[in-house]
Amino acid sequence: MEWIDDAIVLGARHFGEGKLVAEVFSREHGRFGGVVHAGRKSQPILQSGNVVHAGWKARLSEQLGFYSPLELIEPHATRLLDDPIALAGLSSAVSLIRGATPERQAYPQLYDALIVLIEAMPHTDVWPALYTRYELGLLAALGYGLDLTRCAVTGETEGLAWVSPRTGRAATAEAGAPHADLLLRLPPFLVDADAELKSGDVADAFALSGYFLERRLFDHRGEGMPDQRRRLIERLGFAGRL
Repeated sequence: MEWIDDAIVLGARHFGEGKLVAEVFSREHGRFGGVVHAGRKSQPILQSGNVVHAGWKARLSEQLGFYSPLELIEPHATRLLDDPIALAGLSSAVSLIRGATPERQAYPQLYDALIVLIEAMPHTDVWPALYTRYELGLLAALGYGLDLTRCAVTGETEGLAWVSPRTGRAATAEAGAPHADLLLRLPPFLVDADAELKSGDVADAFALSGYFLERRLFDHRGEGMPDQRRRLIERLGFAGRL
């Protein structure tokens, strides 16, 4: 069995003498692990978030397999070395793929969304809000998407301001007001791309996506949310970017 595809590096670890096991997320084949024989030489390539052109080969499909070729396309991790908050965002985004997606299952739309996010990370004022959209996209790709298109009570599509933690459906400000203490706030930018981004909106978006990521994905797997995500939110908070 073999394939060749562009892929995002998720991480690598040492494997015997002079070898590495690298994990990548490819557009057409999903999350795969494989041996890299020239481990030391390939370490700079295998930084999380880099995009590579990878070929994966194995005699049998259930084997670990190995990579050949493995060529760097975009050194995203290197470009973010001077921005520790962006690096934290990159680490968090990658950790969610590693923790939430099943192996060897393609999610091309999720791959594309992650590429868009990574390419936006040099733009300091843009990517934190985009990151929260990416998390909602991850939920949707894995079958746990929220319904933020209309009010679950009135059917209205304007003035959506709340999300039910039980159903994941939106409600208008008026319809949700009697139960506001039980609902999650829906920042306007998540339903209207032209909405002004106000202070606290990104924090509310992280709270919204995090609630459903934890309960619909990670709790089912018997795992907690990745520490990388918690550290990202802490860094953004200290920098006043939530």
